[in-house]
Amino acid sequence: RMGAGMKELKITKKAFGKASGIACDLYTLTNSKGMSMSVTNYGGIVTALSVPDKNGTFSDVALGYNDVESYVKNNPYFGAIIGRYGNRIGKAVFTLDGVTYNLAANNGENNLHGGIKSFDKVVWNVKEKTAADAVGLELTYVSKDGEEGFPGTLTATVLYWLTDANEFKIEYSAVTDKTTIVNLTQHSYFNLAGEGSGDILNHEVMLNADRYTPVNENLIPTGDLASVKGTPLDFTLTQKVGERIDADFQQLKFGKGYDHNWVINQKSPGKMTLAATVHEPKTGRFMEVFTTEPGVQLYTGNFLDGTAIGKSGKPYEFRNGLCLETQHFPDSPNKPEFPSVALKPGATYQTATTYKFSAR
Repeated sequence: RMGAGMKELKITKKAFGKASGIACDLYTLTNSKGMSMSVTNYGGIVTALSVPDKNGTFSDVALGYNDVESYVKNNPYFGAIIGRYGNRIGKAVFTLDGVTYNLAANNGENNLHGGIKSFDKVVWNVKEKTAADAVGLELTYVSKDGEEGFPGTLTATVLYWLTDANEFKIEYSAVTDKTTIVNLTQHSYFNLAGEGSGDILNHEVMLNADRYTPVNENLIPTGDLASVKGTPLDFTLTQKVGERIDADFQQLKFGKGYDHNWVINQKSPGKMTLAATVHEPKTGRFMEVFTTEPGVQLYTGNFLDGTAIGKSGKPYEFRNGLCLETQHFPDSPNKPEFPSVALKPGATYQTATTYKFSAR
């Protein structure tokens, strides 16, 4: 493994500031190719992802900050683990086994990304992991029964791996002591030209999805699975993000751009499937997203407004990053026709997602 000029797989750790008086750490994982990833135990946030372009030049392609305090102060979910429930739950209410649960309405009348103090704002337990061709972190968090309004004590484990194939691999698992709902995701904002380098409108995206879940004006799915054919949401063939983002199309007006869930073309549910690719033509950087999940949310940073000043001192303006959040569909607890997000005692929630980086 340690050939000429090869770097070593390694993990380093340093102090990263305080969140509500709790000292937080920053772990930096490096593979033998020189790719590195930094993660803080606050929110399981991936603060940096340094990947090579077609000339071998490394840039940080993840939006974020240099200290925990900045994340505490103003974080539109940069890099965070999202839970218990990623995305929106309509009217912040759902019924499970005949019991109605009221959640925080922290996004208009909806519950978004688990509520007020959800998985992105808690301190996770971290264990360092090593494998033959990867270094990793095992993050665990116990969410108490009733936390943010959700039933059951949920023990969540998220494994982050940085492999020698330049993959950021995520393995999620969770168990509960009472029937609950769970939908975990990762909310990294990517700019493959480098964070702070401007908008992502020239990024070329392919989504392996013939259908999407149309939304109403509150961004809650209607329950339909609509064809992307003939709409600006058709990414079955690679398209520049900016090509049709401002098209005269009701769905794009509701989302102020792309902020929708696509239904991944899966041959068999729960098997690793290519969900998306992103290519940045200037640097040649290429990212592939594989997942076991049925859906992926493409979000084009439509709510970024320059108030977040990133780690290189540049403001993150409108559409300066994009997210590809693998997930079960939004509002699934209120949509019996969508794949179920219920987790029962004795069962294990398990999903996996990989972001693979290369250049062409």
